[in-house]
Amino acid sequence: MRTLCGWILAATLSMPALADEAQIRKVLEAKLGGAKIEGVERGPLGLYEVRFRGEDGVRILYTDATATHIIVGKIYETKADKDVTEARLRKFNAIKFESLPLAQAVKVQRGNGKRVLVMFSDPYCPYCKQFEQTLQQIDNITVYVFMFPVIKPDLADHSKAVWCSADKQKAWLDLALRGKPTAGSISCENPIEKNLELGHKLGVNSTPTLYLANGERIAGAMSPADLRQMLDQVASSK
Repeated sequence: MRTLCGWILAATLSMPALADEAQIRKVLEAKLGGAKIEGVERGPLGLYEVRFRGEDGVRILYTDATATHIIVGKIYETKADKDVTEARLRKFNAIKFESLPLAQAVKVQRGNGKRVLVMFSDPYCPYCKQFEQTLQQIDNITVYVFMFPVIKPDLADHSKAVWCSADKQKAWLDLALRGKPTAGSISCENPIEKNLELGHKLGVNSTPTLYLANGERIAGAMSPADLRQMLDQVASSK
C-alpha cells in the first residue's frame, strides 16, 4: 500500500489538468497487448480510470493524464473503509440476475430466505469450504449454488451425486461443508456440464464467485459482517 500511495501521489502532483484520452488509449492498448479500452474517465485522486476486458470480465487500472505512468492495483478510501476499485468492478461486471438459469443450481435456504445470493462453488476448493462456514452464520438467506467442479474434475461425479440426491441441500452441505460425498446414483440428468459452460461464458475463473441479487459480481469469499452488510444494502435498494 505504501508503494502504491507513493505512485499515486507522484502521478497526481505531475499530471496536467485535462486528459488526452486518445493518447491514453493508444499507449495502454499497446501495453495491454492490443486489448480494447472500453472506457476512460476521471477517477479518484485526480487519476484516470481505464477499463478494459480480460478473460474474467472488465478490469481496471489507473493512469495520469498523458499515460506516462500506469498504476496496477486497488484504491482504498480509508474514511469510508471502502475498496473503491472493487466497487467499480462489481458495477461493470454486473449481469442481469434474472438471466441466470437458477433451475441448474442447488437451492440452500435458511430462515425466510429473503436475502438472495448466487454462488459458483467447487466442493474441493478450500476457500469455498471456508465460505460455507461463513454462510452458516447468515440467516434469512437463499443461496443458489452452481456446482462448478474444476479443481478435481475427476471427482465431478460427487457433484452429480448431489444433484441426483433426494435432498440436494443436505447432500451439498455434506460434501462442501463436511467433506462427505453422497453415496448414491449419478445416472440422473444433471446440469454439471451446463454449469461449467455457464461459468466460462460469464468469465468465472475462481471459486467462490458470487452474484448479488442486483447482478453485481464478487470474486472470492467475504467475512460474515461484510456479507450481511452487502446483502442488506441490495435488499433495501430493491
